[in-house]
Amino acid sequence: MKASTFVYPWDVTGDPEAPARIAALGVEQVTLAAAYHSTRALTPRHPRHRIVTAEHAAVLYPTDPRDARWKGRALRPYPAGDWAPGDAYGEAAAALAQAGLEVHTWVVLAHNSRLGAEHPDTSVVNAYGDRYPWAPCIAQPATRAYLVDLAAEAAVRPGASGTELESLGWYGLQHLHAHDKTAGVGLGDAGQYLMALCFCPVCRAGYGAQGLDADALAAAVRDALEPLWQGASDDGGWAGVEKLLGAETAAGTRAWRDDRARTLQETAVAAVRAAAPQGFQVLLHADPVTHHVGANPGVDPAHILSVADGVVVPCAGGPGLLTPFAEQRREGAVVAANFGVVSGMGGSPATLAADTARARELGATEIRLYHAGLASDADLAAVREALAAR
Repeated sequence: MKASTFVYPWDVTGDPEAPARIAALGVEQVTLAAAYHSTRALTPRHPRHRIVTAEHAAVLYPTDPRDARWKGRALRPYPAGDWAPGDAYGEAAAALAQAGLEVHTWVVLAHNSRLGAEHPDTSVVNAYGDRYPWAPCIAQPATRAYLVDLAAEAAVRPGASGTELESLGWYGLQHLHAHDKTAGVGLGDAGQYLMALCFCPVCRAGYGAQGLDADALAAAVRDALEPLWQGASDDGGWAGVEKLLGAETAAGTRAWRDDRARTLQETAVAAVRAAAPQGFQVLLHADPVTHHVGANPGVDPAHILSVADGVVVPCAGGPGLLTPFAEQRREGAVVAANFGVVSGMGGSPATLAADTARARELGATEIRLYHAGLASDADLAAVREALAAR
């Protein structure tokens, strides 16, 4: 079972021992960030630093202001600052390839706080009128065009033989943020969906096309959420959304949002393939529950496996999300189980061998390990032992 680990360029550049150390884990592939959101990351073995602060979402390779792809457009990629100078991605990719590792790009798309700060009209707007600057609304034409072109440019970097597209769908309230204080009320699955509904002008018109009055819908969402703010629990899942909002109204919101996500995914994958060499692999980070939002947006398994070459599936809560994809898997498609291996971030490297075996039983064809650059030496030792036992 093929294994790949996620890595940032700054884990590798400036550390001549990093490529061999990563290869010694027993992975065949590295999924290397080419476009990423803001973060503060530990680098526990780097000879020059221990913390890297990426101040905003950026591409981690050089951008050319004369590039015809972006000429005259307000929405365009942001270059990285001193946390990833020059061609940080390219330098890291070359070093990893020299160590015998296959390199795929890791591209974060609809998650960009700087975009929302500088272009607030691009952001998701909830039923209360609050903007989510970290969450671009994927229904807006200009935003969709930006995401498609960013996917094609960032995915197809020199030397890469594939890509993994993260956040290619709706984003919602959930978002790790500086000094985050949003966990005081347990909204549950249904409440999170309601808080993710967008009421920007484009989405308001989209609900209208589904026979829903946007003002009435926003009021209904606020009314449905009120018991949750007071401490009530929802029924969970889509049934909970239907109970809170009404089945017909809930279906109308879902029809609009599902269409916008599906068509964006189709267009982005097609754009990547058009820019890529023959045989280039395109995977999406995905959740099989279509109304879910975030880094692993909800998709219909049968549909997405007819569009992309496979999926990367979050397994932090167990491998159960693999089954819907495995049931729809066609020959040659990848179903990769994504396991955390950083103990301090909730990962479980000590159980990786057992987790991998269980994932294989449920239909996984590959595994992903999050994240070789962030893990301690003890965590990496546990990963080496587990992968040696495959």
